[in-house]
Formats: sequence, C-alpha cells, structure tokens
Amino acid sequence: MRTLPATAALLLIDIQKGFDDPKLPPRNNPQAEENAARLLGAWRDSGRPVVHVRHLSREPNSPLESGSRGSEIKEIVEPRDGEPVFKKQVNSAFIGTELEAWLKGRGYDTLVVAGLTTPYCVSTTARMAGNLGFQTYIVSDATAAFDLVGHDGRVYEADEVHAVSLATLHKEFGEVTDTSTVLGMLGSQKASG
Repeated sequence: MRTLPATAALLLIDIQKGFDDPKLPPRNNPQAEENAARLLGAWRDSGRPVVHVRHLSREPNSPLESGSRGSEIKEIVEPRDGEPVFKKQVNSAFIGTELEAWLKGRGYDTLVVAGLTTPYCVSTTARMAGNLGFQTYIVSDATAAFDLVGHDGRVYEADEVHAVSLATLHKEFGEVTDTSTVLGMLGSQKASG
C-alpha cells in the first residue's frame, strides 16, 4: 500500500451547521462527518497539515449565509488554533482565497479532500486541485450529496448524485478512495515540524 507523504494536507470543505437545515432535501452518507473527524484526528496525530474551508454565502436566507449560525463549522471537525480556515463565496476553495499560494508556498503537493457537498464544492475544488497539479484524493465516505432536481424535473436521489459525481472525478482529477484506505496510507510516517 502506498504511503501518503508527510506533506499531504487534509482539506475539509464546508462541514458547516447549515447543512443540517431540515428544509434541505434528503442526503446520503450520514456518517460523512464522523469519517471526516476520524481523518482529522489521524492527521493531527501524524503532524500533517490540516486546512479548513468555510462557505460564506451572500445569498439571503441561505443555510450558509455569512454571519449566520449555519455558516459555522460543525463542532465534530472544529478547527484548532493554528489550523488555517479559508473563507470562500463560490464553489471552489481556490477562487477568491489564498489557498493555492498557501499550499504551494509550504510545499504541500498532495491533497486529501473531504466535506460537503460532493457535486458542488467538493467536486469543484477537487477538479481545480487536479488541474493545478496537486496529487488529489477524494474520500467517498467522508463526503455527501443531497437529492437534486434536474432541468427536466426529474429527481435524482442523493446516492446516485454522489456516485456519479465521484465517477466524474476518479482518474481524471484525482483518485476516489475511502476513509479506511486513507488511514492505512498514513502509515507510521510522522511529519516533521
């Protein structure tokens, strides 16, 4: 099994309270946040870099509206002092932020991506990460999707949205994997300070 380099950064995208809004459609992977927390604990133990991303919507009444309780990061993955939090207002964590410069300036060339939601901010960020030259892993069971309604009114269930979103990423922009595999790839190698 491959081992992730000490410079592999964990990128936690939009794991925010607003995604618990009961007005949202059904979602899949109810364990996504728990798996993200498992990854976070292992990353912290290994001394590898952790990066948080927070969406601050400019849309009134959005579950993630800037300044609202919904825009807060969930306690299960709450950032610690010293862990950067990049704030964004669009789907990609690279647009309108210093994320790319921050990562490349520190020599972090591998990203492990988890968070919400698979077809939007996770996918857009992973696509850009791959295009920007990062070795990118998307953690399938630490991401989740909601039901979507297509242009023709067809309802696409969350599991299908999630699966197709991951299929469009795998081997094109990064490698889709799961929490257990990633934890195994951490090995015993500890990052040096």
